[in-house]
Amino acid sequence: MIYLQLFLSFLQVGLFSVGGGYAAMPLIQSQVVERHPWLTLREFTDLITIAQMTPGPIAINSATFVGVRIAGIPGALVATLGCIAPALVLVSLLAWVYNKYKNLSVLQNVLACLRPVVVALILGAGLSILVLVVLDGAPLRVENIQWIDTGLFVAALVILRKAKWDPILTMCLCGAAGLVLHLVLPVA
Repeated sequence: MIYLQLFLSFLQVGLFSVGGGYAAMPLIQSQVVERHPWLTLREFTDLITIAQMTPGPIAINSATFVGVRIAGIPGALVATLGCIAPALVLVSLLAWVYNKYKNLSVLQNVLACLRPVVVALILGAGLSILVLVVLDGAPLRVENIQWIDTGLFVAALVILRKAKWDPILTMCLCGAAGLVLHLVLPVA
């Protein structure tokens, strides 16, 4: 019975958490704290912290954690499967539709129109992160520029684009350099 409850609870999370992990948090809280008192509110906040720190989507990490907590490894598998099942079905259905109708000019025109929108969304997100790194949320003035972070950004960009270094190595080196520079230099 507990496996069915875990599956159905996280199936609902997977079905209705449109918008990403942060949109899923109230749904997860509703299921694991209020509807089924599997966790206290304090444990739930710890769960969200752990789910954000670990690689992967928040909802799936949460499902796995709650599943392990409630019913061990089988519970983790069932809860995780419940969380990802809606996406698996939807993506499989979309892949089937695409493969069946990929040569239709209407579909190709729709996809051609969506490409610039996707690029614009990615660019918008990238620019938001860049402004956060360079200005740390402050107004655009020279004294508000985070010089260490900006320098690390430019260095990483050059290393990745020109020298073609491995991205993980670049992230690790920039993280280490940022740590050392922020410890050694005064607040910049």
